[in-house]
Amino acid sequence: MSANGYEKLELFIDGAFRQGSGGKIEDVINPADENVLGELPHASKSDLDEALTAADRMFPIWRDTPAIQRAQVLNKAAQLIRERIEPIGRTLTMEQGKTLPEAKGEIVVSAEILEWYAGECMRSYGRIIPGRTANSRGMVLKEPIGPVAAFTPWNFPAYTPMRKMAAALAAGCSVIIKASEETPGTCVALARCFQEAGLPDGVLNVVFGVPAEVSEYLVPHPTIRKISFTGSVPVGKLLSKMAGEHMKRATMELGGHSPVIVFDDVDTDKVVKMVVGGKFRNAGQVCISPTRFFVHENKYADFVTKFTAAAAVMNVTNGLDADADMGPLANPRRLDAMAGFVADAREHGADVRTGGERMGNQGFFFQPTVLADVSEDSRIMNEEPFGPVVPIVPFKEFDEVIERANRLEFGLASYAFTSDDNKANALADKLESGMVGVNSLAISLPEAPFGGIKDSGHGSEGGMEGLEAYQNTKFVQHWAS
Repeated sequence: MSANGYEKLELFIDGAFRQGSGGKIEDVINPADENVLGELPHASKSDLDEALTAADRMFPIWRDTPAIQRAQVLNKAAQLIRERIEPIGRTLTMEQGKTLPEAKGEIVVSAEILEWYAGECMRSYGRIIPGRTANSRGMVLKEPIGPVAAFTPWNFPAYTPMRKMAAALAAGCSVIIKASEETPGTCVALARCFQEAGLPDGVLNVVFGVPAEVSEYLVPHPTIRKISFTGSVPVGKLLSKMAGEHMKRATMELGGHSPVIVFDDVDTDKVVKMVVGGKFRNAGQVCISPTRFFVHENKYADFVTKFTAAAAVMNVTNGLDADADMGPLANPRRLDAMAGFVADAREHGADVRTGGERMGNQGFFFQPTVLADVSEDSRIMNEEPFGPVVPIVPFKEFDEVIERANRLEFGLASYAFTSDDNKANALADKLESGMVGVNSLAISLPEAPFGGIKDSGHGSEGGMEGLEAYQNTKFVQHWAS
């Protein structure tokens, strides 16, 4: 731990925490005050080769480690993470910006994910297929796919890496993970927990570098048998193409633009309280954030007024402050993006009910923003905002709003609020997304599959589906001699 309370930044290769052999570094910036938190080493090609060699060497050893022993290591790591919620949470807030309670909550969920997969690796069942003759039997076996290359973004520095590391390790795979260079300290802290829990050297490797250079080196490498990526649609498509050229399986969890449908049979106060908290969580920098609000015309005016009032009084400040409701955006790119969305919406006739501006000139703070009467051809109704800007529009009929909700090529998450169970069932059937929340935003759970359709990606993380993503299926037909 550094003197400022921030995690010491190092690569983790073949069981050793160290600097990069090439000497290249980059600064990690605190988004709340723009001060330098630490210097992050980049992995050279020689360092990547060492990580690949370690992952290749250790895969058969970890694969053949009994599931109950793998589970013991994962549970021990989860215990260490729980014991370190405070320091890891502070590192997360310092490098990413979200409030400390959010950061600590993310660390807790990361431990839960690890505990879930510790149990799931002992439930990696195959099955017996009855033979067609008296002396034959068929068996379906689940086997780990091999060394994994995983790539994660900056918005959830603990949660997203853990979903990949936990599932891959539980399945019996070795892992090379490239976490975000903007929020590296959290993943380094998690790696220390794995090491101290007794994970054999070389099974897990953590590297950093220029993202395109690292992915272009790791993805085609013959050692790597599985790719897992969370990030933007354009980058996901490039990595999918690269993986496909080498016939490597890939899980892609890409962007979203989640519709939220609010019908006129709900309690407006209750729904507003729920969705305001969900929308401004992590300053809206969440792939499953509720982002396009469709509110029935009978409730529209009341909903907009109450949502605006709640957004206007949020305390936006350093995430370490005890009274912070929302922290800064993670980087200056998001400030520019928010300003662009708001300007475009105004040009298309939107009414800015609150917010719409950067806050101060130090740190990457942006006001919680509510836009009413937004044109369907505004950028914010068509591009993922990934920030604290909320467009709200009215609708009249069920079929109309379903068509509008499904209009885009995104298909990660959808939400709806209604007291009509028949309508709820119809929504679950008709909304085109990998996940649907009805009267709830809680759709990301360790025990449940997480993933999208259409341009939002393919494959699932979480649940038993997340384990299967790191396994091959083998059929064995056994005839008695």
